[in-house]
Amino acid sequence: MLPYGRQSINEDDIAAVVEILRGDWLTTGPAVAAFEQAVSGLTGGHRAVSATSGTAALHIAYAAAKVGPGDEVITTPMTFVATAATASILGARVRFADVEEDTALLDPNAVAAELSDRTTVIAAVDYAGHPANYAALQTLANTAGAITLADAAHSIGGRDGDRPVGDLADVTTFSFFPTKNLTTGEGGAVVAKDAELAQRAHEFHNIGLVRDPDRFEIRGEGPWHQEVHELGVNYRLTDVACALGLAQLARIETFKRRRSEIFERYSAALGQVDGVRIPVKRPHADPMWHLYPIRVLDGRRREVYDRMRGAGVGVQVNYMPVYWHPVYQRSGYARGLCPNAELFYSEELSLPIYPDLADSEVDFVIDQLIRALT
Repeated sequence: MLPYGRQSINEDDIAAVVEILRGDWLTTGPAVAAFEQAVSGLTGGHRAVSATSGTAALHIAYAAAKVGPGDEVITTPMTFVATAATASILGARVRFADVEEDTALLDPNAVAAELSDRTTVIAAVDYAGHPANYAALQTLANTAGAITLADAAHSIGGRDGDRPVGDLADVTTFSFFPTKNLTTGEGGAVVAKDAELAQRAHEFHNIGLVRDPDRFEIRGEGPWHQEVHELGVNYRLTDVACALGLAQLARIETFKRRRSEIFERYSAALGQVDGVRIPVKRPHADPMWHLYPIRVLDGRRREVYDRMRGAGVGVQVNYMPVYWHPVYQRSGYARGLCPNAELFYSEELSLPIYPDLADSEVDFVIDQLIRALT
């Protein structure tokens, strides 16, 4: 079965991890600092805080933004549930705004209709790797006194115009799950433009520990002293994971180039095929493609899914609208809230795309899709 996504691990990755295993540090040591610095360099030079997962990164980002009861977070329903759930866990009310009909990205016009004096964060998702319209979203956030958050789980290494993902929103979160554009096994990161917010993110992910003597509230202890001013959690990534991440970052442009080649090969072959719509790209965007999401028309998505799976092609569906999950249904969210997202979900099918996918395998996927449609 061809998977829809897969990690790319080579001997350099293995050697980097083995070197750490033979050294003195397994957890928070020099490899973590080096990895965070490398992520910062790739994403606009802003401070990066590594984390144990993309979900942890979102939790850190919302906590660092001081999201809590009484606040509202506007986000997209076309995402993995974690984008909304981590705000809900902190007590915020999530307001779902619809997506653009063609890109499935958060629609600024829909966001504008959801703004209120309680809006604290506007959280977009770079669906499939395509950056959202952060220029428009930032304008809306500024009018509301809110901040923008980019859930860039799909898009590290991408750009919008001359700016990298990580420099497009006030706060950006990444996932380094194996199917993503680079992996640390499990892992994630937060990148923040504001230094104070970045420091809060760092402390929250490190159990709330304060180690700056100028900020100590307890005086006269020894050089071992550290104290907690606000509660945090242990979301620290390890040196083992960061060694893998550093080796992966050395190949990120290769990953991006290959993903783009696969994207273009699919698009050239499927652009005129009846019964499907292929994904679109805005002229100013330079995505790091994480998914190749086609739309299967005429109510045939389940049929085509089953046929493709039966032929050995591991297609996937990304994603059921978040507010369809029972946890949100029980909280009063109703179907019909975001019509574009619901239509997109009913038609979406993700084809395999990952760096080690050979051209012959891409052609096999194309052939099986055309067969499934006839």
